[in-house]
Order: sequence, then structure tokens, then C-alpha cells
Amino acid sequence: MLAEQVDYVVGVDTHRDQHALAIVDAHTGAVIAQTTTAASARGYADAVRFADQHAPGDRLWAIEGSGHYGAGLVRHLQHQGGEQVHEVDRTSRSERRLRGKDDQLDAVRAARSPLAHEHRARPRAGEHQEALRLLLLARRTAVDTRRVALVQLRSVIVTAPDALRDQLRRLPLGELLKRCSRFRRSSSRTPAQLATILVLRTLARRIQTATAEAETLEHEILSHVRALVPELLNEPGIGPIVAAQLIVTWSHHDRIDSEACFARLAGVAPLPASSGQTTRHRLSRGGDRQLNRALHTIVLHRRQHDPATRDYIARRISDGKTSRDATRLLKRYLARHLYRVMQNSTPLTT
Repeated sequence: MLAEQVDYVVGVDTHRDQHALAIVDAHTGAVIAQTTTAASARGYADAVRFADQHAPGDRLWAIEGSGHYGAGLVRHLQHQGGEQVHEVDRTSRSERRLRGKDDQLDAVRAARSPLAHEHRARPRAGEHQEALRLLLLARRTAVDTRRVALVQLRSVIVTAPDALRDQLRRLPLGELLKRCSRFRRSSSRTPAQLATILVLRTLARRIQTATAEAETLEHEILSHVRALVPELLNEPGIGPIVAAQLIVTWSHHDRIDSEACFARLAGVAPLPASSGQTTRHRLSRGGDRQLNRALHTIVLHRRQHDPATRDYIARRISDGKTSRDATRLLKRYLARHLYRVMQNSTPLTT
């Protein structure tokens, strides 16, 4: 029980410009003190002094949004040393509708949340892990930009003038982008033709730029993965992007207590879905959806290229499982296996 380990819990509801703090007695849950501090270096120091004044014993910081608005406060507390920091989930919409919404109320809820849960999540840590998170974010934006622009490019070609459409519609993608990016304006063309050429050139160059950005970011991501958990790259179906997402969610050895917690975080822990004479389980629809997507990508690759995976799914289906049930079981196995790979890894750098 948390009440046996600490005397106080400091709940923090984080925002862009200021944070609301509430100190709660870990034994009784009573609110001892509340305040608001700025989301700045000076405000972080004020928060620590406030905690020293009202919670002088063993204490735990429970912070909402520790990976976003609360990231600065988390770094400050980690540099202080001796502070226990855990992250808590945002208050659900249903609870806000029933109990109201207020910064100080949210801070109190954040402080009381660890008292009601056996397992508590620690914030992500490590400069390389944070670098990976940012690189993945930038690459995802570049890939999305490329995909949208490519759809628009092909749509414009469909409605282009006949002569231009006949030139472009059968070209492979690489040649198509080169041809469109080199289009030039001409006074002999009609306004509609000029607009079409300008749009095709703009979209082609946007695709080329986004592709180059994604490749540069992927190269940088690969270097960080090799420095942190290179063993992941030896697993079937895992490339730099999937490995980076696994590392970002896992973060470091002390963050997630067990492979069961990792599976729950990934949304692959089985949930009871029985009714009447039917006994079954289903996948969770919660958890980190990017991590869940990474596991799904691995499963799709292994179903196509790994004979052992195909044999496993066939065996499960012959046992009476559906294809979806077999995939759920495979995801759960992957979460357990990959968690152990990361836990047993020895990073080249931290």
C-alpha cells in the first residue's frame, strides 16, 4: 500500500502557463494545502519549497500530463534527487460531468489517484528516449504530408486536360514526380491548364520534400535505436520505426514494473467478454494506441513472412479460435517477449 511507503502525496494538475498543486495526507486522504505556481524554472522551485513546507516527510509527486505540460516539472524534480515522481491519467469525461471540473479539484484527484491504484506509472526519462519521441513525431508528420499530397496529386491528374492526363497517368511514381516537379509556366496555355500545371508541380515538390525529410529522420531514429536497444532490430518484423515506438513507450528499466503492466499499457491485455454460455476474452480498446499499432505491424509482417507465426495461428484456429482471437493471443505474446528483450538489454548509451 502506498500509505505504508509515503506520508504525503503532492498532486499536480499541469497547464501551459501554470500548475495547480494539492498536498494530501497519504494515510487519511485529507487535503493539507493547495497552491498555484508558474510553469517555469522559478515556479518549479516554488513548488518544491511549498512541498518542503507542508509535506516535510516522505512524499510522492503525482503529476498529470508528465510527458507534455508537466515535462519541465518532472525534469526539475528528477534533477533534485530524492523525489518520487509518478504520472497519473487525466480525469475521465464521465467523472468530470458527475463531479465538476476545476484545476484545484483536478490536483486533489491527481493526489488521491495513486492511493487507489496498486500499480503506478513512472514518467519517461532519458535524453535519447525524448529525442526518439520527437523524431517519431516529426517523421509521422512528414509521412502524413506525403500521403495526403500523393492522393491529391493523383486526383488532379484524373481531372487534368486529356493531353496532360495521357502523358502522366501511366508513369511510375518516381518518374511522375520528376516530370511534374519540372513543369514550367507557358503563356500559350489556358488559365485552367496553367492552374493544373502549377498545382501538379507544387504537390510533386511537396511529396519530394516530405520524402527526403522522412528518410533523414529515419536515419537519425535508427542511430538512436542502435544506441539504446539494438537487440530489437534482430526480431522478425521490427524495423527502426517500430523499435523506436517500443522504446519510447517502455522508456527505461524502472518505468514499468512487469510484462503484464506493459501489455496493459499496450492495450493487448485480455479482457473478459463472456456472456451466458460463451466464455471468451477480447482486446482492450485503451492503452497507448501507437504502441498497439506497432505490435499490430509486427503481427502483420510475421503472418506473411514467418512460418512459425503462420503455424501458430493455424493451430489456434484449429482449436476453435477465430482469426481475431489468434491475433489477440499473438499480440499478448509479443508484448511479453519484447518487454523482456528491452528489460534485459544493455544500452550502449543512456
